[in-house]
Amino acid sequence: MKSRMLAWIAVISVCTLPAMPYQAFAQEQQQQAQHLSHYVVTDLGTLGGTFSIAFGINDKGQIDGLSTTPGDQVTHAFVLENGVMTDLGTLGGPNSQALFGPSEAPQATGLAENGIPDPNGEDFCGLGTHLICLNFVWQNGVMTPLSTLGGNNAQGSDINAKGQIAGMAENSTPDPNCPAPQVLQFRPAVWTNGKIQALPVSLGDPEGAAFGINDRGDLVGASGDCAAYDLRYGVPLQPQHALLWRKGSVKPIDLGNLGGRINNAGFAINESEQVVGASDLAGDQFQHAFLWQHGVISDLGTLPGDVASAAIGVNNRAQATGVSIDAAGSLRAFLWQNGAMTDLNTLIPPNSPLYLMHGCGINSRGQIVGFALQISTGELHAYLATPITAEDNFAGYPSNGGPEPAKVALPESSRKELEKWMRGRGFATASADLQGSPSR
Repeated sequence: MKSRMLAWIAVISVCTLPAMPYQAFAQEQQQQAQHLSHYVVTDLGTLGGTFSIAFGINDKGQIDGLSTTPGDQVTHAFVLENGVMTDLGTLGGPNSQALFGPSEAPQATGLAENGIPDPNGEDFCGLGTHLICLNFVWQNGVMTPLSTLGGNNAQGSDINAKGQIAGMAENSTPDPNCPAPQVLQFRPAVWTNGKIQALPVSLGDPEGAAFGINDRGDLVGASGDCAAYDLRYGVPLQPQHALLWRKGSVKPIDLGNLGGRINNAGFAINESEQVVGASDLAGDQFQHAFLWQHGVISDLGTLPGDVASAAIGVNNRAQATGVSIDAAGSLRAFLWQNGAMTDLNTLIPPNSPLYLMHGCGINSRGQIVGFALQISTGELHAYLATPITAEDNFAGYPSNGGPEPAKVALPESSRKELEKWMRGRGFATASADLQGSPSR
């Protein structure tokens, strides 16, 4: 019998490093002291339901994400500041989700339903409601819908300090190659001061999406073919080309791949134009996290014994975070720095009530957010991991990265809850055959 696993892929921002090839940079970093911080972990709770995910954290420590409300029937976007989780509401429909960000205003972006049935019967946000789904910007307690490219639907993915938003939007052109229920073509887009601009795609690709943006206005994402809705990317897209759109450039830069033909996407970019993402290996059976800089794409590998990974967040100190997955589908959040990937669970107290399954964002202070399994209940909750200094000398911490803790399997109820609600790019559960992905 063929073995199966959960395919998880994701992303967010990067760092200021010397202009040198990745190999030289890694060698230099490995020659330096390999100090690993330890972390205090905080359960961020929910908006009254049993499920939440934190996607982004800015340098002020403000956090955004999504949570179910009481009864677990819908998800609402949230922003958390000073320990208070604020429900951002919706655009009139049942669901909303804040994705990567927030800006330090704070502003948040993501997707929200407006309660109106899609005239083409589409389910662009993948929530099963077939309602029109729009990009939004939230600030000062007000959620404002943003325009499309002439179609009915759009999504926001990331927001920078200037309030520019990366995402994707439908135009008015039908794509006959889209499988039902998708009808219209969609393109990568950027919103500046509320005005939308379509971004070019790789030659021959009909669809695409922008996933990350830095404060200079450079964007990263992917283009490819319309396909069955893929929970990993949050849109009905099979990405083939990982792309970088430099501000003011006429055409995108193809970041290359790790040998795979498909499932290549850039997810985040920093001010030094470092990009993190995920790419299929040769044979298109597994994805690995990658780092791209100065024209070179490098495989970041996986945690020991795992088969797949994705880098989803990276800060200005050359620290990245993401997820590593084994053949059984077990998830582990990782911290990547100095050329090495470490299980984040080895850097927290061994008696922690949370098992960290995914790192979704990391700020310049090294604080990490994502989702974790609450071991006592089996619920999935948003978490914040804050590094502690050596002089804090917390008892119970291993000296410099402890032994690998026993892997924790995701309960079936939690897995189903995650599949039900996690439609943001890079984080969803899609069964992938280890001897060939069924989605291809």
